[in-house]
Amino acid sequence: MIRFSPANIKLRKLEKKTKKKVYSFDILSGVSCPFAKECHAWVIKRNGTRKVKDGPHCRYRCYSASQEALYPKTYDFRKENSKILKLSFSEMVRTLSENIPEDAKIIRIHTSGDFNSQRYFDAWLKVARLHPHLRFYGYTKALPYWIKRKNNLPKNLKLTASRGGTHDHLIAKHRLRNVTVVLWRGQRDSVSHRILPIDKNDYMAYTGGKNFSLLIHGTQPEGSIEGKAVYKLRYNK
Repeated sequence: MIRFSPANIKLRKLEKKTKKKVYSFDILSGVSCPFAKECHAWVIKRNGTRKVKDGPHCRYRCYSASQEALYPKTYDFRKENSKILKLSFSEMVRTLSENIPEDAKIIRIHTSGDFNSQRYFDAWLKVARLHPHLRFYGYTKALPYWIKRKNNLPKNLKLTASRGGTHDHLIAKHRLRNVTVVLWRGQRDSVSHRILPIDKNDYMAYTGGKNFSLLIHGTQPEGSIEGKAVYKLRYNK
């Protein structure tokens, strides 16, 4: 049975900011992310253990993939949630709608995983329309699915294009609001060459305002520039 997750550490900051109950819906990282590139990583199981496998173009390892390798229960429930991807459109909509917690006010679509098909993307649009009293938001690299429905998104859904995917060229072409991962505070965005504000509590993603950035976090490949950046941020070096 699928289930929505209560707010994690970052989303609890959003709860405090908005004074609204936040939940997320999460599926397995990497394997459900067909347009991931620079963050592409997933968990493989071998000899009873789980290990993170980095994609061929991975620059900064997916934080949620590292979680799945470290915490068995996290991996298991996201794997169970991922079964929704095999359902028909109507079954997806019904299953998601019926399992939204009664006290939810804000739903983040994926703290792990992404839209892996147009059918799944469209199912979330339908769910948002069925629950106009809720606010839905999320980050995505599945830009082709978004573009196909760009002029028909429900008003209570806010999406942010996550740079570092296979279809980044669509961001400028369609003027999509977007987020960039930076390695240090004050780093200029490689596209606009401006210093973008850093979203520390998901409020910028939730409100759907201007472009912004996220500080790199999580376990990174040993010896990588990204790993060294995380170390400096963590210990103020």
